[in-house]
Amino acid sequence: MMRKKRRSSVEKAEGTTTTTSKAKKSRSSSRQSKEAVPEETNESVFGIFLREAGVTLKHGGTPNEIAVDQVIFQKRVQKQLQKSPRYPGIVQEFIAGLESHIEDADRFRNSLLPCVPRLPDGDSSSFQESLLRMLLGIEMLQTLIINTLLEKLPEFMLDGTSDGGLSIPRIIINQLKWLDRIVDSKELATKLMELVSVAPVDVQRDIITSLPEILEDSQHNDIAQELNSLLQQNTQLTVPILDVLSSLNLSSSILAEVRSAVMSTLAAVQLEDLPVVVKFILHSVSASDAYEVVSNLRKKLELELCVLPPGLQASQSHIMSKGKTVSTNSPATGRQDSVTLTLDGIKTAVRFQKTISEAWIKAIESVEEVEDHKVIDLLVLFILHTTNANQSRRAAERVLKAKVRNGQIQESLLQKTFRDYAQVMRGYFPSILALAQCLLRSPDPSVVPFGGHMYRHSFTVFDSYCQQEVVGSLVTHVCSGVGGEVDMALELLCGLVTEKPSEMALYAVFVKGVLDYMDNLTPQQIRKLFNLLSTLAFGQQQGSHIQDDMHIVVRKQLSSTVPKYKRIGIIGAVMIIGSMGALRSKGKDSQNSSIPQEMYRQLTALLELVQSSSQSSAEATALYYDELANLVLTSTLDPQVQEKIGSSVLNDFQDDFVVDLGPDITGSFPLSAKVMYNLDEDESQGGIAINLLPLLASDFQNKGEQQSQTTKSRRASPLCLSPFFRLLRLCEEKQHQGDLEEIDALLGCPLVLTDMDVGEKVEALSKAEREFFCTLLFHSINWFREVVNAFCRQKDTEMKMKVMTRLQNITYLQTQLEKALAATPGYVLPVANFDGENTEGVTLSSAAPVNKTKKDGTGKKRKAPGKNSSESSSQLEEATEADETQQDLPEKEKEKEKEKEKETRPGISLTSYRQFFRELDMEVLSVLQCGLISCSLLDSELHTKVREEVLLGPAELVFLLEDMFRKVEFSLIAAPAKRTPFLKGKMDRSAGFSHLQQRSPKDIASCSVQLLPALCSHLENCHNHFQTVLSENNGVVDGPATDVQEHQLMTTAYQLLLQVLNTTFSWSGFSQPGQRSLLKKALGVLAGRLKEGGAELSMEELVKHSFEYLLNFRSTMPSLSTALCLSQLLSTVSEKGGYSSAYREQTASLARRFLSQEWVTPSGEKERGTKFNETLHTVLSIYLEHVDDVLKAVEEIAGEGIPELLNAAKDESSTSWPTLNRQTFLVFYKVLMAELEKSVRKIPAARTGDNAEVQSEKLLTWNLAVRDFHILVNLVKVFDSRLVVNVCLKYGRLFLESFLKLGMPLLDYSFKRHKEDVQSLLKTFQLSTRQLHHMCGHSKINQDTSLTNHVPALKKSLELFIYRVKAMLTLNNCQEAFWMGNLKNRNLKGEEILSQRSQGSENEEDEEEEEEQHVSHLQDQSEDEVLKSKHL
Repeated sequence: MMRKKRRSSVEKAEGTTTTTSKAKKSRSSSRQSKEAVPEETNESVFGIFLREAGVTLKHGGTPNEIAVDQVIFQKRVQKQLQKSPRYPGIVQEFIAGLESHIEDADRFRNSLLPCVPRLPDGDSSSFQESLLRMLLGIEMLQTLIINTLLEKLPEFMLDGTSDGGLSIPRIIINQLKWLDRIVDSKELATKLMELVSVAPVDVQRDIITSLPEILEDSQHNDIAQELNSLLQQNTQLTVPILDVLSSLNLSSSILAEVRSAVMSTLAAVQLEDLPVVVKFILHSVSASDAYEVVSNLRKKLELELCVLPPGLQASQSHIMSKGKTVSTNSPATGRQDSVTLTLDGIKTAVRFQKTISEAWIKAIESVEEVEDHKVIDLLVLFILHTTNANQSRRAAERVLKAKVRNGQIQESLLQKTFRDYAQVMRGYFPSILALAQCLLRSPDPSVVPFGGHMYRHSFTVFDSYCQQEVVGSLVTHVCSGVGGEVDMALELLCGLVTEKPSEMALYAVFVKGVLDYMDNLTPQQIRKLFNLLSTLAFGQQQGSHIQDDMHIVVRKQLSSTVPKYKRIGIIGAVMIIGSMGALRSKGKDSQNSSIPQEMYRQLTALLELVQSSSQSSAEATALYYDELANLVLTSTLDPQVQEKIGSSVLNDFQDDFVVDLGPDITGSFPLSAKVMYNLDEDESQGGIAINLLPLLASDFQNKGEQQSQTTKSRRASPLCLSPFFRLLRLCEEKQHQGDLEEIDALLGCPLVLTDMDVGEKVEALSKAEREFFCTLLFHSINWFREVVNAFCRQKDTEMKMKVMTRLQNITYLQTQLEKALAATPGYVLPVANFDGENTEGVTLSSAAPVNKTKKDGTGKKRKAPGKNSSESSSQLEEATEADETQQDLPEKEKEKEKEKEKETRPGISLTSYRQFFRELDMEVLSVLQCGLISCSLLDSELHTKVREEVLLGPAELVFLLEDMFRKVEFSLIAAPAKRTPFLKGKMDRSAGFSHLQQRSPKDIASCSVQLLPALCSHLENCHNHFQTVLSENNGVVDGPATDVQEHQLMTTAYQLLLQVLNTTFSWSGFSQPGQRSLLKKALGVLAGRLKEGGAELSMEELVKHSFEYLLNFRSTMPSLSTALCLSQLLSTVSEKGGYSSAYREQTASLARRFLSQEWVTPSGEKERGTKFNETLHTVLSIYLEHVDDVLKAVEEIAGEGIPELLNAAKDESSTSWPTLNRQTFLVFYKVLMAELEKSVRKIPAARTGDNAEVQSEKLLTWNLAVRDFHILVNLVKVFDSRLVVNVCLKYGRLFLESFLKLGMPLLDYSFKRHKEDVQSLLKTFQLSTRQLHHMCGHSKINQDTSLTNHVPALKKSLELFIYRVKAMLTLNNCQEAFWMGNLKNRNLKGEEILSQRSQGSENEEDEEEEEEQHVSHLQDQSEDEVLKSKHL
């Protein structure tokens, strides 16, 4: 279209020319006379020439007219000027005429505006330029006219826009744009920049933004320099200057200079200019500079300064919500818009430039400290995830996970980002949701909570659409059936219901959908789900639309005959009762404070329904009691409801389980009845007893008959004894504010059991009697555990004594139970925790118990170990190593005289049966605050006061510590991915922790810190005990005065104490800002044992004193596993103080001390066995990881310790390293190889710019490493077992690869300077590689797959080494010194492998290296040439 127009205008112009051609002659003939006398007509040369060329000048507001095409006009004017006799002076006259013409503002304005075409046919559609622009196209006039215009421009600078909205300065500058040619571009650039220096800001902006359209490319670099300096002086011009710089064609050096200047002023840039600045910085980056530029930008981009402080923000939002009168372009909105635009600039750069997205990832990854992370990091990760340019989504997920896992990006930063940038974040909501899902699904428990925080903040901050998406996503997580994911999602939903009940009520229908997926949920999760739904349905914000659904589901489940569904029904019903009966906060209406009558009626009906439904089985009844007890404990119920639940509990319990003590017990029972464990015998007649044996007998009898028991007999099942007592105790506590006086007789009252002598002749009983006896013991132990739970907080000394006695009863009964279980294979255990997965599937465990009999490490506590040293050591270590150690060790104290019998019979560990015992409450651990009494050492020094009557025995101490260790480990150490196992029959990790799961890790950590003083006292008692033993036995731990059983108990206690402390201090929660004070308190306890006034000390000082305190225990470690626990605890504590070199040194010397000590069992034999070797492996690793010079330490052990071992007798150890003997050689060898390989990987790579000193130092380090490697490889000739060869092949290849990657570049650079050193190093290394080659031959001959698996990769590396040496020589112009020959295959002893000789399949080559002044033969291996082509 444009082309057509142009053509028509040209045609018309040509037509005009034709019509006037006749007059041409006369016109040209008269031209001379006209020019000669211009003054006479009173018209300037300017006016005449224009008129003749086809332009008519107009006055006033009328535009100038043009009669010809502008190209013809320009040619005519140029011809007129050139043909004038006064040329070139006429040009000056013409310009003078122009200047006088434009003196008048209107005429000047007309000259700047387009001319109107005046054509014969009246068609004025074609566009013509302004008069001045047409004249600028005439080269001889251009410079003069430009000067005139630029001199004229200052007159209009301050005028602003005229009435027509035209800015004269802008129109003047527009005349200069896109000219076909600039005569003097350099001069023009200079003049424009001079003008910029004096012009007001608006004109400056116009001039600067027009520069790319005005100037030629040759001027771009110069003008960029000027603009750069202008940018430093005037931040108001930032946007136009950067816009222009982006459009100029600049050299990379100028661009880099400008970019660094812009970067330096970033902090001072106006907020509204920030998007342009960031866009310029990122869009001007080359691939090589990307990382550096992005890192600097990240450091200097302070988005935190772009938002209002939270206080102002809140007040502004308050104003907005009040009046809605705040204008939309308020400062806050403007700020958010600027941040949005800035992030859009980053988003564009990331999307279209791969190097930028990679640089952002790298920049964020390289930030090490928590405080260095900024809001921009999170926002950029969201951007990278959103764009997914160059697979950046996966990278963003990976970086976020890594940062969260390491604690570098914390919840506080996420909170700040959501709080201050909600509007910005809304745009990235899909990515935020996807990342939250990814984190919540992660198998790594340390990142799951962060995903939860992302969900929570998204719900809190975003609009209803996002809230709906968040709830929908959380419901999907709940239905996934994956443990950790479900737990976190339910926790989040519960939290949202509590924080935002009205918003969550809108989405109740989503949550209700989970009811269809309850099959996959654990009882604990079902409890949370019903708590959540019942709060939505019956809480303050009542959701009547889901109340009916809840009632229907619960009634359906309660009426089911399948135990699993009945269990869900009972749990659900009790949670609904809790929500319906919750204490209402007092509203304006006084009636609101009590429960509505209709709801109370529904509640009562539901309570009765659950009660009647659960009577069909003892397990269901017991679960009902447990759930009700849990509700009473954890909820604040309306007094009416509390009264309803507790009304008949006491009477029912007495009717079911309590009998008066009579002279004798009548009835026929499988075992004779006897009243046992009465603590109130001195009281007058009228005592009571728990009627256990008769109830159990009738229960057994009924099982044999048809299952048609009456409700009453079923209800009084012994299974319900402990749960019912728990409910009774909690109701009493609630009713009497913690006072248990009403039921305190139950603490001391006896049980109707049988004579415990039966335990000694258990094999003589029939199978049914043995099973009856085992069940009786289980119920007795569980009764005592609940009794201890109930009365452990009583302050009265007599009560405390009774609690202590009950603990002793438990430990003794456990001994009896272990013996009985060992003699009762196939026994079906009674359930004790009724909300577990398999209350009916207990039979599955029946086979397991039998065979557990003598599992090497299961039993830690027992009596037999003392006689058999290897068993005792392995059992002992297992004792505390396993998480599940329950109540095993305790027994031995009472059972000394029966040791011999036990030796001949397999033992059983109760660890495997933990879920069949009632859970102990955290409060029971307060008993640890009592002192310790041991047979060989009465704590006279520490406990001379009135306290001696309430003291823990070692067996009870171990029992409590095992329980505490399991609890802190479960709560404070994040479990590995809780994926559902393929076969679900196994006991899951949380079995038996249902009460503990309802408490937060912070609660558990606080409890542990509360108990720290008591734990420290016990630790000191153990230390004193072993110190006394050592002094009595003249420094030998196994002297004649050693009591083996007590020694084992005290060792276990010592180790458990260290493990509990280590687990507590390892809690990841201490790194959260809010828990800092708790950590200081914990460290203050340890430091306070050494130095008073711990409260005022700094964290560093507390760590220092705590470390010193714990270090004092090193002299009394009874076993290596205890020593390892101490080392790990010291390591954990030192990390809290920054892990300085001083701590590293002390940790290394401590590990060295333990390695240089001979460890023996109490019976005098050396510790040995798999467990000992594993512990030794860890201690040796700790030593080599912390020692200053690893290479020196490796050489010391390999070069001194092992030769001592070789010279020693068969069963002897190395003298300088007593833990090193022939049994532990493999452990030492493996750790030495692994640490050597790890240390060479840390040797810095060689660089071209390294000076001679640095090169020498690195060369020396490699020399040491190669020497150590040579010593270790050669040891295979002496210790040639398969396992040792395997270790050597594996780590030999890794060492060789590190040498090729890091060592060979160093040799490249060092060869000329240090020829002899390089030659010596290669000679030594060649000996090692030859030995490795022999090992490859040995592996193939023996056809051992575990060895041959390593051979191909090792051969490849050996071959690479040859060619790499050849490349090094070539680089240093010594290639003629290199030659290769065939190397024979040999076995470990160096004998030639004849069977392969004829095949020629494994030939390796020797290499010889020759230097100019020095000839040396270096032999090395490589495959035969033919083979090379095949393998490579």
